[in-house]
Amino acid sequence: MTKSSKKDQPAGTKSPESELTCSKEQAQHYLRQMMHIRKFEDGMMDLMTKNIAQGGSHLYAGEEAVAVGAMAALQPDDYIASTHRGHGHCIAKGGKLNELMAEILGKATGCCRGKGGSLHLADVSTGNLGANGVVAGGLGIATGAGLSIKMRGDDKVVICFFGDGAMNEGIVHECMNMAAKWTLPVIYLVENNLYGMSVAIARSSRLEDHAKRAIAYDMPSSTVDGQDVLAVRDATATCVEHARSGKGPSLLIANTYRYYGHSRSDPRAYRTREEEAYWKDRDPIKLFSAHCTDIGLLSEKEIQALDAGTTEDIEQAIRFAIDSPLPDPSELCTDVYA
Repeated sequence: MTKSSKKDQPAGTKSPESELTCSKEQAQHYLRQMMHIRKFEDGMMDLMTKNIAQGGSHLYAGEEAVAVGAMAALQPDDYIASTHRGHGHCIAKGGKLNELMAEILGKATGCCRGKGGSLHLADVSTGNLGANGVVAGGLGIATGAGLSIKMRGDDKVVICFFGDGAMNEGIVHECMNMAAKWTLPVIYLVENNLYGMSVAIARSSRLEDHAKRAIAYDMPSSTVDGQDVLAVRDATATCVEHARSGKGPSLLIANTYRYYGHSRSDPRAYRTREEEAYWKDRDPIKLFSAHCTDIGLLSEKEIQALDAGTTEDIEQAIRFAIDSPLPDPSELCTDVYA
């Protein structure tokens, strides 16, 4: 694994490289998942605009290749810890669209019975230990899961997702130090979308190359183009192999970009429209679709069929969520732990 990236070019500018390959079935799976995530988010935004979905939400659109690529390197029984921007992680880890959308609307058929909502999605059946409304809150959970794996002698790993804005939180350094000292099977995956809420990296950190922070813990690190699903898959696979073979944790930086504001109330006044246009030109779905057609892996017609099918899937999930019942008030204190 490499330990540096170009400081003046925080995200890769090339399209997926031809040597990064996958089977036709894998290509369809990756595209389907990225399309599901994008359309799930767009559907959420529409529901929030109509006040059908209540409360706050932090959307993942634009970062789909990170979640899909990372999960492609895992086994089904491996674990993840998510973030407040966690819808993409949930879907890519195998969460059911109907249950996830129902959870967003606070319905009893949701994956957390309507009690978790957007910021606290979890699905233990798929190895998803949960999203977290606390910035960097998932690191303690993931590191604890890594310790549990080692104590049980299981052949599992855990990926901990968090953003560049979390990098200056104390728990990040405490957990990475602990994981390195105890050789825990944890991959710390930073989704570097360039802003912690509205604050650019250069304004919040003396060291803009997050990968260098791993040096303090004698931990391998690498940086990958987060818009390239195959590059993310392969970089994550290297980290997973390192962890699963008993060599301990690693730090992976995926350079990416969120299309929406930090949250529903964010007008994105701190970003230029030129910057946004640049990143949308590097859209992960568009890049991978073009890669698949360029090498003859998928035809335009097959990609259009995937697009139509995923649209229907999300429309069905929205109908299911709207038609589902609210939780019974008698269950108010059920499943609440302290």
